[in-house]
Amino acid sequence: MKNVLLTIAYDGTGFCGWQIQPDQRSVQGEVERVLSTICARPIRVNGTSRTDAGVHAYGQRASFLADFSIPVDKIPVAANGLLAAASDNNGRNRKNTADVVILSAEEVPLDFHARFNAVGKKYIYKIRNAQTPDPFQRNFFYSISRLLNVEAMEHAAAHFIGTYDFITFQAAGGKKLESTVRTIYSAKIHAARTPDLTENPDATPNAVILEITGDGFLYNMVRIIAGTLVDVGLNKIKPDKIPDLIAGESRQLAGHTAPPQGLYLAEVFYKKEKMYEATETIQAEC
Repeated sequence: MKNVLLTIAYDGTGFCGWQIQPDQRSVQGEVERVLSTICARPIRVNGTSRTDAGVHAYGQRASFLADFSIPVDKIPVAANGLLAAASDNNGRNRKNTADVVILSAEEVPLDFHARFNAVGKKYIYKIRNAQTPDPFQRNFFYSISRLLNVEAMEHAAAHFIGTYDFITFQAAGGKKLESTVRTIYSAKIHAARTPDLTENPDATPNAVILEITGDGFLYNMVRIIAGTLVDVGLNKIKPDKIPDLIAGESRQLAGHTAPPQGLYLAEVFYKKEKMYEATETIQAEC
């Protein structure tokens, strides 16, 4: 019997989300399908984050326990070949890479669980701030045509750091929780550049990237924080009002829920020191 921890990346555009849903294509379903083939037995994986439809991942983690013969380090190659073959649509639309890829597989102790052993997560939210729409970026950025006040957004983001009851930033419809208190270790805004149709570097539009790290997040919490920061950038909410929004404990006080296309699960942490190291610098991942 082996316990395996996977690191998975995916473009969430074509999925109903991570979790298996009846008669819908899910990331979990695709991963379990190919693992069951290469392990020659039914495989069920435990994912760390149940990302919604349209949400992407650089570093989703999932674990599974099974008795199988294939070497653990060969799982990504075998699985990715099957995933890419499925994306070929029976050879009619050949692709080099599927929209979900297993980046790594490692054997872990038998009592390890990808979700229950996680101590924190990092999410990235990408905003494309340009007047001209770009059809090639529509599935990967939240497009805002009005100029955002990035300095105000930076000031507002800092107010989220700390341990608070974040019920103001929880959407309705999630699982009922014993506590809505969470700790945010880092919340930073980074101005970058996005790919563009033009060859003129001066005309390349701005990207505004939110990177947020915490011990856990409520249902749609990152998207509501991102939407609130956009409202700050549009001068609809003053940066110094963020503590009042948190203290008010009412969803109606916060800004809008940003769309799923801009959200990425960037990293899952299993050791607190690694999480603290990750909050020291921000990476522009456009």
